Amino acid sequence: MSKGFRCVVFDMDGTLTDTNTLIFHSFNHVAEKFLGRRLSPEEIISFFGPPEEGAVENMLGAAHLPEAMTLYYAFYAERHNDYASLHDGMREVLDLLKKKGVRLGLFTGKGRRTTDISLEKLSIASYFDVIMSGDDVAEYKPSGDGLRRIMAQVSIQPEQTLMVGDAVGDIVAARDAGVPVASVLWDSYGKEEVLKMDSDFVFQSVDEFAEWIFQNI
Repeated sequence: MSKGFRCVVFDMDGTLTDTNTLIFHSFNHVAEKFLGRRLSPEEIISFFGPPEEGAVENMLGAAHLPEAMTLYYAFYAERHNDYASLHDGMREVLDLLKKKGVRLGLFTGKGRRTTDISLEKLSIASYFDVIMSGDDVAEYKPSGDGLRRIMAQVSIQPEQTLMVGDAVGDIVAARDAGVPVASVLWDSYGKEEVLKMDSDFVFQSVDEFAEWIFQNI
């Protein structure tokens, strides 16, 4: 199966990028102002599903949303280099896939604005043939809508596509789109739940994943 992959679609946070700390700090920057306290990672994750604007509305309600989002985006951009980075070895993986002629997609639940900030700050936008954020789909992850849109744009079939992600939502989205899935666990907050799922491939480290890419794609 692996020899036939012509398109690899990556999740962003926790897969390509070490951005979870930045996300938690950005939410807490808003929470401290409007709720007067900091939230645990588990509390913040409970608001996820829609992109950041929807998540912040879930956290605060709609009344303060415009001001809250201005604060969120400013903090995310200004503190990006302090709290976020590309996972070690992932640029080399992207380079290898491009050299092999594989089409690359990005499918993230993040909104377009924070997606673009991270792509620019980490200098990786040019690797991707298609970028699909949470603002670009009709149905959010764990729907496979984003995967179907990516495949349509690059004219590649599901069995020739590999989804790479760190979360249960990535597995469910891949199954919904009929796409094989590689679960990566080097920065997964839901590692235990991911391991209960029936992924096609599981990788514990970037090095392990990179070696598999070298040998099989």
